[in-house]
Amino acid sequence: MAKYLMLKHYRGGRPSVNSVPMDQLTPDEWAAHVQYMADMEERLIASGELVSSEGLSMGGAWVRFDGEGRPPVVDGPFAETKDLIAGWMMIEVDSYQRAVDLASELSAAPWAGGTPLGEWLELREVMSAPPADAG
Repeated sequence: MAKYLMLKHYRGGRPSVNSVPMDQLTPDEWAAHVQYMADMEERLIASGELVSSEGLSMGGAWVRFDGEGRPPVVDGPFAETKDLIAGWMMIEVDSYQRAVDLASELSAAPWAGGTPLGEWLELREVMSAPPADAG
């Protein structure tokens, strides 16, 4: 079993097939989108494949350690838009192909007009720790 992170981006990545901006969705379109994702989460919980899933706000800051006894350096509000992450779903599946299939399913969440969003998701395998006897 391997863990994969499916990253959703606010903007800055490859454009979605259905590129209607989020603020132009009707309340029913938004509700259908959120319900689709909740239903998918429930299916992945039932199958034992969901590890974690969260959406993120658009606000945030960069924080850096700046030396012992000194306050952290905080810079913001954010990096370039290409770095904005909207949320993620972490899954644990038996194959890379299963991860690709689930990312494709998540990409198909309904959007404007009830048609699939067709968004690009960044799929990345979570690194595993080295063996305990490595040395």
